[in-house]
Amino acid sequence: MKFPLFVNPLPLVLVSMFLQQTFISLGRSLPAVIAPAIILDLQLAPAWIGVYFGITALASLVVQLGGGSFIVRYGAMRMSQVALILLALGTALAVAGSPLALIFSALIAGGGGAFSTPASSHLLARVSPPRYMPLVFSIKQTAVPAGLLLAGLTAPQLTEWSGWRTTMLICAAACLIYAAVLQPLCRKFDTDRVPTRSFRLSDFRTTLTTVLATAELRAMSWACLAFNGLQSVVTAYFVVYLTTIGYTPVAAGFVFSVAVAVAVPGRILWGWLSSSRVTPRMMMAGLALGMAGSVAVLALCGPAWPTLLVGLVACVISATALSWHGVLLSEAARAAPQGMSGSVTGGVLSFGQVGSFALPLVYSGLLETTGSYGMGFMVCGLPALVVGVLLVRQHKAAKA
Repeated sequence: MKFPLFVNPLPLVLVSMFLQQTFISLGRSLPAVIAPAIILDLQLAPAWIGVYFGITALASLVVQLGGGSFIVRYGAMRMSQVALILLALGTALAVAGSPLALIFSALIAGGGGAFSTPASSHLLARVSPPRYMPLVFSIKQTAVPAGLLLAGLTAPQLTEWSGWRTTMLICAAACLIYAAVLQPLCRKFDTDRVPTRSFRLSDFRTTLTTVLATAELRAMSWACLAFNGLQSVVTAYFVVYLTTIGYTPVAAGFVFSVAVAVAVPGRILWGWLSSSRVTPRMMMAGLALGMAGSVAVLALCGPAWPTLLVGLVACVISATALSWHGVLLSEAARAAPQGMSGSVTGGVLSFGQVGSFALPLVYSGLLETTGSYGMGFMVCGLPALVVGVLLVRQHKAAKA
């Protein structure tokens, strides 16, 4: 695809999509980061967090599985704006504080924000050299920990100063402002859109069939389910968990932010290694085994553990459970049929949303029945362990 207005469109696309995903990550992680204040103010059970993020994941699943037609029809840059606007609306709706408002908040924020990754993948697949796609996608996906880092550093303190409702509204306003900033880029980069393309219910079946019919995409889908599910559990419960072993909400948010910062260079490093030194599949196997082992250690943390040691465990989790995206998404885009990068990426991510829907609910159920935060981390790490073992076995079989 030629872009006559630019000698090399990659830097501009990469920066714009990086910022888009940063704001999306900030908005989607915010309820978890300031969850202690929300729970205290609304008198909710801690298990509510898992339910909220389960609803978010369910909405994301539907959008990512069937939303490819909207990207083709309206353009990836336009749908990036839509994602930001809907996330802002869902975030602002949570301020009402009623159970019904929180449900609609999760549905709108989860469904709207779900357009962000397929849209950005569609754009980057058009302008990235195939050999360096793992690195390019990894750089773009560092926006997710960047958003988490921003939330962890600013949201708890801002919530202490002005309340959680003001924090949510500020985030919503920031998303709307950046959606307006993207407006001039729509005409330049949405040149491949097909205005006659319409949404059909069969799009769900087509995307799902395409993903499951290809061995590579099928493997990526199961890995995405395990990885995304565990990431959702860690994001939703890490801060609350630390407050149960003696940390203040601000201190827990700081530890979370420091750990998440590791995911920024981690994603770039894994992308570079996958582009030059290690096969993407073996890289994902190593990350799977690392995340399963590190959350098991996190489950054993207690009040007597030094902060430095807890932070080290959190950094390993960040470098694995929060750092796999670029490698996996680039592999999905590479294996996609021509012109279907956005749809196929959304299809693979829809499996990830199944994990994001199921594992937080599993965690909530275990927390309600056992009262143990650690048990939930161990159980939710098992799917990643299974995926890691299977990927290693497949690699050995292929070499043999």
